[in-house]
Amino acid sequence: MSGVSGNQDVDIDLGQLVRAIWTRRLKVLAIAAMGAGVAFTGAKMISPKYRSETRILIEPRAPAFANAQVNDTNAGPLLDELNIASQVQLLQSADLIKQIINSQKLYDLPEFDAAANGSALTDILVALHLKKNPYENPPEERVIDAFTERLQVYQVPGSRVIGITFTSKDPKLAATIPNAMAAVYLATQSGAKLDSNSEATRWLEPEIENLRQKVNDAEQKVAEYRAAHGLLPTNGASNFATQQLNDISAELTRVRAERANAEARAQSVRNALASGEPSDTLQDIMSSQSLQRLKGTESALQSQISDLQTSLLNNHPRLKSLRAQLSDIKIQIRQETQKILASIENEAKVAAVRQKELEQQADKLKANSAQAGEDEVGLNALTREATAQRQLLETYLSRYREAASRADKNSSPADARIVSKAIQPVDAYFPKVLPIVIVATLATFIMTSIVIMLAELFSGRALRPIAPAAVEARDEEEPQSLTAASAKRAAMPSLLAAPVDEEPVAEPVEEAKVLETNEFSIASVSDYLRGSRAPLAIAISPTGDDGSTATVSLVRKLAKDGSRVILVDMTGSGLPTNLMADDRSMLGITDLLCGDAAFGDTIHGDSRSDAHLIPQGISDPRRAMRGADRLSLLLDALISAYDLVVVECGAADVAGVSRLTKSKDVEIILSMPEIVEQEFVTAMTEFELAGYERVVLMCDRDQPLENPISRHAA
Repeated sequence: MSGVSGNQDVDIDLGQLVRAIWTRRLKVLAIAAMGAGVAFTGAKMISPKYRSETRILIEPRAPAFANAQVNDTNAGPLLDELNIASQVQLLQSADLIKQIINSQKLYDLPEFDAAANGSALTDILVALHLKKNPYENPPEERVIDAFTERLQVYQVPGSRVIGITFTSKDPKLAATIPNAMAAVYLATQSGAKLDSNSEATRWLEPEIENLRQKVNDAEQKVAEYRAAHGLLPTNGASNFATQQLNDISAELTRVRAERANAEARAQSVRNALASGEPSDTLQDIMSSQSLQRLKGTESALQSQISDLQTSLLNNHPRLKSLRAQLSDIKIQIRQETQKILASIENEAKVAAVRQKELEQQADKLKANSAQAGEDEVGLNALTREATAQRQLLETYLSRYREAASRADKNSSPADARIVSKAIQPVDAYFPKVLPIVIVATLATFIMTSIVIMLAELFSGRALRPIAPAAVEARDEEEPQSLTAASAKRAAMPSLLAAPVDEEPVAEPVEEAKVLETNEFSIASVSDYLRGSRAPLAIAISPTGDDGSTATVSLVRKLAKDGSRVILVDMTGSGLPTNLMADDRSMLGITDLLCGDAAFGDTIHGDSRSDAHLIPQGISDPRRAMRGADRLSLLLDALISAYDLVVVECGAADVAGVSRLTKSKDVEIILSMPEIVEQEFVTAMTEFELAGYERVVLMCDRDQPLENPISRHAA
C-alpha cells in the first residue's frame, strides 16, 4: 500500500472513494449508457407477450322455478374452500385443455410447438445431453406443455372468484383462450347436471313402476286382513269392537247415574211421608201439576174455614162441610204422593234392569275388544309397510318430476358465472422496455462504481494511516493524579516481588536444560510452544517493559495462528494491561486475589487480537499477594479452558516464580529483545539451580515492537 507501513493501523478514506468515482464520471456514465443501450436493444429484440384474464364466480345457480330450500341445500358445498380449489384443478385438467386446443386449432400455431421454435443454443444443449430433445415427446403432449406454461388458474384470495390468465404473443389469442376456457367449463358443469338428471330419470322410471305394484299389494293385504278379522274402520283411531265397548261403557255409566238418582229421590219422598213433614220442597212433588192443584184447593178451603170461624160457630154445618172437604183433599194429596213415589221406584227398578243388561254386554265386548287388539297388531304392521311404500313412491315421483323438468339444457345452469371477460390487450405484458432500461442503467452504474472502489482499495489509495497523535490523546485522557496504591504498583518490577508474611519454600536444585536453537524470534518461540503443546508458560523480562512488550507480541502471534491463549499480567508496571486493555481500570488479578471480583469478571478480550487478558487490576498488590497460594488453583482453572496460559511476571526472580506453581515442568521464557549478557547469564543460572529444565530465550532484534496504541483508542 502506498504511504502505509506494514504494522500501521489504517482506515478507509470514503472521500477518496467518492473522488475516484467522480474523477472517472465520464467513463462511468459511458458504461451506464452502454448498458442502457444494450438493455434497450435486447428488450426490443424480444418478442412481446400479451396477457388477458377472465374471472369466474362460483355460486349456486338453480332454475327460476326452484324453491329457496333447494338453493339453500346446494349453496353449502359451494362455499367450501376445498370445493373452490377443486374447481381450480378442474379448469387445469387435461381434458378441458384438449378441448380448447382442438376447438382453437392451436396445434397449427408455431407458438405452441417447442420443436418448431428450436434455436442453435437448444440444439447444442440437446447434443450435450443437457436438455431433453423436444422431438421425443408426441406433438399433442408438446402442445399441451406449451399451453400449460402460458396458463395460470388461481383463486382470488378471500373470495369465491377464480381467475384464468393466459399469455401469448398474439393479443387476440390471449383474450380468446380464457373466454373459451370459461365457456367450456360452464358447458361442462351444465352438462354434468344434465347427465345427472338424465341418469336420475332413467333410474327412477322402473323403480317407480315397481313401487306402484308394491303399494297396491300392500294396501290389498291391509284390506283383506281387516275384512278377515272384522277390524272395521271407525272415525277414530280404534277398531269397531273397541268403539262399541267405549259406547257401552258410556251408556252404563249414564244408567248407573240415573238409578242412583231415582233411588235417592224415592228415599227422599219416603222420608217425607214417614215423618209427616211437608213435601212441598221436593222436586218431584213440586213438578206434579195434580198435586199443585190439590195444594191450591187445600189452601182455598183453609182460607174459607178461617174466614167463617170468625162469624160462625165450630158446629155450624157450613164449617163441617168445609172441614170434610179439606180432609178429602189431604187424603188425595197423600195418595198422589204415593203415586209419585211408586213412579220413582219404578224408574229406579228400570234403571237397575238396564244396568244389568249393559254390564252383560260390556263383558262380552271386552272379550271382543281384546281379540280385536291382538288382531290389530298384524293390521298395524301391514299398514306401516303400505305407508312406507307409498311415501317412498311419492318421494320418487317428486324427484322424477324435478329431474324431468330439468332435462332441458337451459333449465340446468352451471354453478358458476362469468363476472369478467377477457378483452384484447393493447400493451404488451413483457417486456417492459422502460423499467428494463432503468434497472439495467442503475445496475451498470452501481457495478462500475463498485469496481472502481475495489480498485482504489486494493491499490491502497483509499487507505489512510491512523495518526500517531492518537497515542498522545490516549495519554492525555489518563488521570493526572495517581493513588498511593497505584504508585506503589508502578514501582514494583513484578507483583510476585510484593512482600508477604511468609517466604516461599525452596525447591531442590536440578540440572537445567536450555533450549538450543539458532532462531530466538517471536515466531520461532510461537512455533515451539504450539509444537510442544505446553499448557503453561511463564515469561520473565529481566530488562523491564521491553520484554513485556515482546511477550504481548508473542501472545498475539499465538492467537493469530489459531491458539486459544490468555495472558495474565503479573508485572509491577502493568504494561501488558496498557497494551491490550481498553481501560486501565478493568478488574484483574489483584482484585481476584483480594476477593473483590468474581473469576469471570476478570477475563477480558485483547483490543487488537483474539487473545484474552487478565489485567493487573486496581486492588492493593501487597494485600493481593497474601492470597498467592490461590494462584496455582487459578492457573489450573485457566489451563482447563485454554490451549496455553502465559503469565507475564516482568523482572521477577526464581523465588517469585516458585510462588506461581510448585511444578518445575513449565515453560520459562526469558523475554529479552536486547540481550544484556550479564542479566541473561544471571537469569539462566538462577533458573538452572532452581530446577527448571525448559528455559526458552526470546530475542528478536529485527522484529519491531507492537504498537502500544489500542485499535479502539484510534
